[in-house]
Amino acid sequence: MFQTKNDLPEGVRHKVVQLLNERLADCIDLQTQTKQAHWNVKGPSFIALHELFDKVNEAVEDYVDEIAERVVQLGGVAEGTARMVARRSALAEYPAAVDGRSHVEALSSALAAFGQSARKAIDEADKLGDRDTADIFTEVSRGIDKWLWFVEAHLQAER
Repeated sequence: MFQTKNDLPEGVRHKVVQLLNERLADCIDLQTQTKQAHWNVKGPSFIALHELFDKVNEAVEDYVDEIAERVVQLGGVAEGTARMVARRSALAEYPAAVDGRSHVEALSSALAAFGQSARKAIDEADKLGDRDTADIFTEVSRGIDKWLWFVEAHLQAER
């Protein structure tokens, strides 16, 4: 941990940095999964999904940056290399999807899993006494829920 005049106790900062780095790995993994869908989607809904997946990626990229910057603000090191992410991410591996429906299924599952872990992180950060980090995870969770709604809407019409 680097020295900082942040008034959170070092032990708390250390635990929060660990939590943030865990969710950072998931978030970077989510971003790469989103790009995988964006690049490879095929089918009659191609342009709509291609553009939607790109918008989701842009939002997730912002969440990655918010989480990583919070790590550094607390005196930690943001651990975001591909190898670090691959070792640490709790998200399921992205399937070899091609058609639009398969990508929507896969991406909605990844968004839902990340949303769940972000909500747990809100509670964990709050219990550690870091309401600023809890607030970041609240913002992330709210955004992920919105993107999950946009993606899942492509499945819900089939009911």
